[in-house]
Amino acid sequence: MTQPDYTFEQAARDSGFLAIAGVDEVGRGPLAGPVVAAAVILNPANIPAGLNDSKKLTAKKRDALYDAIMAAADVSLAQATVAEIDEHNILRASHIAMVRAIAGLARPADYALIDGNLVPRGLAIANETIVKGDGRSLSIAAASVIAKVWRDRHMVDLAQQYPGYGWEKNAGYPTAAHKSGLANLGVTPHHRRSFKPVHNILYQE
Repeated sequence: MTQPDYTFEQAARDSGFLAIAGVDEVGRGPLAGPVVAAAVILNPANIPAGLNDSKKLTAKKRDALYDAIMAAADVSLAQATVAEIDEHNILRASHIAMVRAIAGLARPADYALIDGNLVPRGLAIANETIVKGDGRSLSIAAASVIAKVWRDRHMVDLAQQYPGYGWEKNAGYPTAAHKSGLANLGVTPHHRRSFKPVHNILYQE
C-alpha cells in the first residue's frame, strides 16, 4: 500500500513557493449536515508521523493525528451549509468550503494542493489537483484527517439535538438506521432537501 509523501510539496517549494496548503473536503455523500473542508500547511521539519488518507485510519488514530496536526501545522476549517448545498449542488458547495478554508489560513498560502481533479472556482492562488491526493500528499492527508474528525464530532453534537437518526455513528450517511429515522421521524433542518431520499419524503405524492 502506497503511503502519502512530501513529493508534491517539495516540487512546489523547489519552484519557489513558500506556503503550500493541502486541501480536502469531507461530507459529500451524507444526507444531513454540512460539507466540511480543511486547508493545512505542514511544517516540513515537524510532520506528524502516521499521516494517511483519513478513511484508512482508525478513529483513535485520527483523533491523535488531529491533535498533532493542530499543534504542529497551520490549519483552517470551513464549511458550506445545508442551505448552500441545496442552493448550488454538492460539488459546488464542497468547492466553496475549500476556497473558504484556504482563505481562512492565518498564514496565507501561495500554493494549493487540491484533492480531486477540479480546481475550485474562485481560487486565486497557484495550485494543482491530485486525484486520490489524500493517499499521495501528506498535506492533503492532513487536511482529510482534520476535516473528517471535525465533521464527525459536529454530527455527534447534532445527534444530541436530533436523536433517532444515528448521526453519532453514521455521520449523516444514508445507513439503514438513518433511513429508518427519516421514515419514522421525518426531515430535520439539517437534512439536505436536494438529496433524493430526503426530497422523496418531503414531496411524496
